[in-house]
Amino acid sequence: MPNRHSLCVHAHFYQPTREDPFTGIIPIEQGAHPYSNWNERIYQTCYKPNAELGNFARISFNIGPTLSKWLRQNHTGVFEKIVLSDRQNLERFGVGNAMAQPYHHTILPLGKRRDKQTQIRWGIYEFEQTFKHKPQGMWLPETAVDQETLEVLVLIRTKPTR
Repeated sequence: MPNRHSLCVHAHFYQPTREDPFTGIIPIEQGAHPYSNWNERIYQTCYKPNAELGNFARISFNIGPTLSKWLRQNHTGVFEKIVLSDRQNLERFGVGNAMAQPYHHTILPLGKRRDKQTQIRWGIYEFEQTFKHKPQGMWLPETAVDQETLEVLVLIRTKPTR
């Protein structure tokens, strides 16, 4: 049998909300120069080129709900390419390559059980709204995990949806 080597690259794409809660506008962020804010800078140097090169179809990835929302509102074409990459993998291999994540990037072992349940449910809901199928995995922020988090993941995963 030939010796085959494989490599899996997982990319975590996340941007926290940067909007001023009173105006809904992202203020000028000097450190993001020459762009007006960090979302735009990272979009131009990371999300956009990776989408244009088709890299989202070649890697495992998760995209945070706050970033997903921002891309959907501000850069629809790139957002659609990212979603399409998962769809193509789902059709070609029977599994998508996108993963869910807890909604607010919460480090789950530090939270109470009810908070874990909420973050996981909201993350799954956002994933299903974005990718139009159930997630087959969940990236855990800071890769932090404890027994209770694993139990919550299993319980939510095995519960029938309404």
